[in-house]
Amino acid sequence: MLKRLKAIFEAKANKALDAAEDPREMLDLSYEKQIGMLRDVKRGIVEVTAAKRRLQLQAEEQRSQLTKFDNQARQALTAGREDLARLALERKAAAQSQLAGFDAQAAQLQSEQDRLLQAEQRLSAKIEAFRTQKEVIKAQYTAAKATVRINESLTGLSEEMSDVGLAVQRAEDKTAALRARGDAISELIASGALDEPLGGGTQLDRELEQLGSDYTVEVELEKLRAEIGGPKRLPELGAGQ
Repeated sequence: MLKRLKAIFEAKANKALDAAEDPREMLDLSYEKQIGMLRDVKRGIVEVTAAKRRLQLQAEEQRSQLTKFDNQARQALTAGREDLARLALERKAAAQSQLAGFDAQAAQLQSEQDRLLQAEQRLSAKIEAFRTQKEVIKAQYTAAKATVRINESLTGLSEEMSDVGLAVQRAEDKTAALRARGDAISELIASGALDEPLGGGTQLDRELEQLGSDYTVEVELEKLRAEIGGPKRLPELGAGQ
């Protein structure tokens, strides 16, 4: 059971992450990381160059000391102080040894600097190529996403269009229901099964009232004819009158 729960959780988490992941954002993040790597390389080049320059300055100082020790040894030997001349030459030898160490370290730093410069050039070219590819992929993804949304809208597969279709269907159903109800009420009123809301009575009542009204008109017309001496003609009554 625990394995199944773990599998279900991982599946749902993977689906949620996949839905939230935007390839364009991931490409931009990767590009920013590469830019950070390039900055680190350039910082290393600056530090190596500064260290090499310090060694070069120290080597120049030691090199200037060699001439000084030579002059001191020559002057001491001229003055008959061989001991001082020997001491000056020993200091010259020590300075030469230090100078050789400085030169070796400077050469090593120069090699490191050249290596970093080459790496910086290769990395810069790679990042520029990636940037171009990134923009192309982002444009293609945006176009593909827009195409899918347009096609989904045209075919009614998108959620928005599905909601619109459902709303239209509900409106049509309600309209049809209202029309059917109205037609049914009109039919019942016409058949006399229902009374009109304003006191009009049933269809039978209206027909009877109309007949009574017609008969009254005929009676009044006969009275007028009698008064003026015209022929009398009683109105005919229908069945039930």
